Amino acid sequence: MRLLIKDIAYIDALSDAVTESGHMIVNGSLIEAIGSGDALGYGPFDEIIEGTDRLLLPGFVNAHGHAAMSLLRGYADDMPLKQWLNDLIWPAEAQLSAADIGIGAQLAMLEMIETGTTTFTDMYMHMDQVAAAVIAGGMRAVLGRGLVGLAPNAAEMLTQAEAFVSEFEGAGDGRIRTNLAPHAPYTCPPEYLKQILPLAERLGVPLQIHIAETAQEVADSRAQYGLTPTELLHREGLFAFPVVGAHCVHVTEQDIELLAENRIHVAHNPGSNLKLGSGVAPLVKFLERGIVVGLGTDGAASNNKLDLYEEMRLSALLHKGVLQSATAVTAIQALRLATRGGAETLFLDPKLGSLQAGAPADFQLVDISGPRYYPRHSLLAHIVYSSHAGDVTDVFVAGRPLLRKRQFMTLDKEKILAQAQSIAKKLR
Repeated sequence: MRLLIKDIAYIDALSDAVTESGHMIVNGSLIEAIGSGDALGYGPFDEIIEGTDRLLLPGFVNAHGHAAMSLLRGYADDMPLKQWLNDLIWPAEAQLSAADIGIGAQLAMLEMIETGTTTFTDMYMHMDQVAAAVIAGGMRAVLGRGLVGLAPNAAEMLTQAEAFVSEFEGAGDGRIRTNLAPHAPYTCPPEYLKQILPLAERLGVPLQIHIAETAQEVADSRAQYGLTPTELLHREGLFAFPVVGAHCVHVTEQDIELLAENRIHVAHNPGSNLKLGSGVAPLVKFLERGIVVGLGTDGAASNNKLDLYEEMRLSALLHKGVLQSATAVTAIQALRLATRGGAETLFLDPKLGSLQAGAPADFQLVDISGPRYYPRHSLLAHIVYSSHAGDVTDVFVAGRPLLRKRQFMTLDKEKILAQAQSIAKKLR
C-alpha cells in the first residue's frame, strides 16, 4: 500500500530544521520519500491524507518502563522507592495473573499510542502475554523477562527468559526485539549475574538493568561490596555486553567514565525519579561524554503517566533549572531524546526515530491548529515547550494505522478499561 501525506509541516528530529509545507510517501512498512513541496509525479496512491494544520513527527520511543504496572496507577503514591516496592508494589504484583499482565500491557499501549509513542521497552513477568498484546496491537517493542536473583524461583526465571527470547525475537513481523532483564544489582547479586552473562552471550541479545536509582542503593552497595552499583556491574563483566542502564541517577564521575568507556546506553526517567524522590540524573554530563541517552517514563505506578510529551518537556526544563543554564538541554536535544535517542538506546534500527527515506514508517500527526501553536515563530519550540499529548490525532507503526482521527484502530478501548477496573477491585 502506498500512502501520501500532503501539505504537511514536519520535523525529522535529525536536525533543527522545520519544513513548513511538504509531503511524505509511505510504501508498505517504510518511508519511501519525504521532502518539501508537492509530490508531483510520484503517484498513484492508495490513500491520501490531507496534512493542513498538522505537524508530522517521528513516533516517540519509550526507553524504559513496566507496561503492566499501569494496573497499579495511583495504588501507592508519595512514598520512597524502597518502601514503595517492599510494602505495596511487590505484594500487589504477586496477586496479578498472567492474563492480568496482558490486560495491563494493553492498557499501557492505549495510553502510549494516544500520546504518540510507537515503540516501548518492558521488563516484567509473563512477557509472553505482553508480546501477544504487542503483536495484536501493532506497536513496536523491546521486551525482556524480568530477572530477580533473590526470588525463590530465580533459576526458573532464567529458563523462562531463554524460552521467551527463543520464541519471540523478531516476532510480529520484526516489531518485537528481546533482551535479558536483570532487575538491579541489589536484587541480582554477583553469583546470579554470573549465570546471566553466559546466557546473554549464547542468545546474542542486549541487557537492560536498573542502575543507581537512589542514593540508598549506592550506599548499600558501597557497604556490601566496597563499590558503587556501576563499578560492581563493571567488575562482574556485565559491561562487556550491550547494556541499557535505567535511571543512573546517583553516579560518580568515575561511574560516568565507566559508562562512556563501555558504551553503556542510559534510559533517563525524569518524571519517575522526581515523583519517587530519587533525584535528578546528570543528563548533560552523559551527553557531553557522548553517552547514548533515551527518554523513559518508567511504569505508571511510579510516574502515573506514560506520556513522553511530558518527559520531553521536563527533560528540557529540569536540567536548565538544576544547572541554572538556559542552554543546558535545547529543544532539538529534547526531541531527539524522545525519538532517535530512544531508538539508539534500545539498539534498534539506525533509522528508527527519524523521518527519512528507508526508515520504518513509525510516525505521528499532531494537530497544530490551536492557540498554543501561534504565532508560528518556531514549531520546534512549540512542540517541545507548548504542546500537549492530547494534540496527537494519528499514529502509524510500520505503515499501519494504530490511531486515526483520535480513534483506536487495533485495540478495544472500552473493553480494556473495563477489564482493568475489574482487576483493580481484586487488588483493593
